Amino acid sequence: MSVALKKGLSKQKKMLHPNSRKVNAIVKQNNKIVKREQMKQTGMMKQNLIREKMLWFKEHMKPKICPYTSELTAELLEKYIARYDEELKTIADKNKVRNKKNRSNASREDILRISKERDEDEYNGCGIEIPNILNSTQCEMLRKWDGDVRYLPNFVFRRFGRRHVEQNKKMLMTNNAPDTESSPAQKDKENEETKNAVKDKAEMDVD
Repeated sequence: MSVALKKGLSKQKKMLHPNSRKVNAIVKQNNKIVKREQMKQTGMMKQNLIREKMLWFKEHMKPKICPYTSELTAELLEKYIARYDEELKTIADKNKVRNKKNRSNASREDILRISKERDEDEYNGCGIEIPNILNSTQCEMLRKWDGDVRYLPNFVFRRFGRRHVEQNKKMLMTNNAPDTESSPAQKDKENEETKNAVKDKAEMDVD
């Protein structure tokens, strides 16, 4: 029984029937309070997870580069995905030395492994949600951020993955490709030269 429900029932001076309207009203109010607290806790946990991710990016960004390019963002994300590799290796080495059937730190190892697999799936799929460091204003804002969750709404987030790198490479190749097609002025000049050549040849044939 929750504290809110105990308080509600303690205010009643006489014994209440379990199915009475007053008891139902108290229970309903208690459920609302419990649900509100659960949503609050969930929101705080989500904020803390976002905060930890943003602090990781801030600490591992290269200095004096703002905004980030697609290539540098991809490089940073690959480091982010591999952030638990050293700890996973340490756990694996300990288990190997002990040579036990029951793994040491099994739950921690599973959490890290599942987290890495999820990050890899997102990176190779729709992309990992990150602060938009490809934007100069957002990039600079992240560098100056002190970690206060109150300022999270000021940040713009976007998804970035392998496909975004490939799209950017294709775009650069297209932009840097030599322009083999003649301009309208060049085409007019070529047409005029062709006409003159035909005219000269016709005059020569008449002569």
